[in-house]
Amino acid sequence: MTPRARVVVIGAGIGGLTAAALLARDGVHVTVVEANPYPGGSAATFFHKSYRFDAGATVAAGFQETGAHTLVGDILGLRWNTRAKDPAWVVHLPDRRITLTRDLSDIARQFPRSAGFWTEQRKIADLTWVMSSAGLPFPPADPKEALHLAKIGWQFFPRDMRLLPFAFSTVGQWMNRHQLSKDKGFLRFIDAQLLISAQTTSPFVNALYGATALDLPRQGVFQIQGGIGELSQQLARKINSLGGDVLFRHSVSRVVVGNALAKGVSVHQGKRGGKEIKFPADLVIANTTPWSLDSLLGPASPQELRSEIRHRRQTQGAFVLHIGLRDEALPSDLPEHHQIICDYDSPLEEGNSLFLSISPAWDSSRAPPGCRAVTVSTHTRVQPWWDAKSENKSSYQARKTIYAESMIEAIDRVIPGFKTAAELVLPGTPLTYQFYTQRHKGMVGGFPQTSLLKARGPRTGIPNLLLVGDSIFPGQSTAAVTLGAIRVAKLASRRLRQSASESGGGDWRQQ
Repeated sequence: MTPRARVVVIGAGIGGLTAAALLARDGVHVTVVEANPYPGGSAATFFHKSYRFDAGATVAAGFQETGAHTLVGDILGLRWNTRAKDPAWVVHLPDRRITLTRDLSDIARQFPRSAGFWTEQRKIADLTWVMSSAGLPFPPADPKEALHLAKIGWQFFPRDMRLLPFAFSTVGQWMNRHQLSKDKGFLRFIDAQLLISAQTTSPFVNALYGATALDLPRQGVFQIQGGIGELSQQLARKINSLGGDVLFRHSVSRVVVGNALAKGVSVHQGKRGGKEIKFPADLVIANTTPWSLDSLLGPASPQELRSEIRHRRQTQGAFVLHIGLRDEALPSDLPEHHQIICDYDSPLEEGNSLFLSISPAWDSSRAPPGCRAVTVSTHTRVQPWWDAKSENKSSYQARKTIYAESMIEAIDRVIPGFKTAAELVLPGTPLTYQFYTQRHKGMVGGFPQTSLLKARGPRTGIPNLLLVGDSIFPGQSTAAVTLGAIRVAKLASRRLRQSASESGGGDWRQQ
């Protein structure tokens, strides 16, 4: 009898943990190695001075009846401790406030000329959600995925043909057809939503992806007791219960490659420079960016991956504030999520667009009595932060102070009393994200969704080495990353069976 197939997963983000849990359920021996002392990556919840802060991601979706988290929970027998939240969030434009409810009524009231746009958006999103629940392996990584994609297209024919005009146009072009692009308020509103869901704005976002991304408030936003990191905590516990291992404070130093195949990983136990351990593997899943994976492969990095990172532009990072807030100064009916756009003319980054999330009053695990845990973030270019750090420490610290003060002032204008209610302010930069998540230069959020033809799949150029996380389609958000992980788990299972069959070991699930 041959031993069970061995899979090593690099990184305990939601993508890596979901793929690992699904494989463990199918009988694979899974080992997840994570440098941090807790799981979650960019969607972790960490403890600091009696507060539990969400590290980055704060808005949870995918818990509706057909949602990605619901699907995984049903498969694994997990029950998520969530509460639906309506409104999803409040958007503060310079001249108005828009409340995003599931019926989108406030949008219709404030932008009555956009009714036709939203009618099309709902029809597109309804179809894409149903198709996504059937599993969209895009772009296909092997002939079986291509066949499955073709079957989905045939299953929904001819309804899916209505998507073609949107598949090859941008949201900006779509808005032009409805004569909405010259409406300054509506354009700014749409661009702000797309930036947080598709990593770029309407002139560049693919219209099909954009229609789905804009559907988040209608599909529903949820709050998770204990913070968004509880998703990863539950997945990690599930892996352990299925016989797998989730090892914290284990930092991968190298992916071992031989005969053009991944053979395992080398890991430093504890801090770098500590004891090195080798984990052999029949297949490796990397919950990393392509840049980070290329670094782990070193000279063994395949030409396919090296070519990709030479041609890819750096993606955005985040400047984040974790704030301990006394809630005595806050209105009792204040929504928990806010998006603040400071002006109409500046680019939507570097503090001009903020997303603020306040822990719910009912979740006493998140903050000391009478207080709330707050996470505020803005998009930022990563390189200037590294340049400031290399110049001297004082330049880097001054830049942090300027960003923090300007963001708190912007929030205080929208929520009076916020500034004086803040008792703890903990800033984080792309360097912070690089240190804690090992993401190359601290880039977060995945790639801008500009063209379906440019979507990235899980392939790496090494057959038994797969990528998972927000770098692969359908991109960022815990729900999107989960959909990608479901696909990667299926692909990994198929490649393990193929490998066992070719080596004469038969189907590993029967061993």
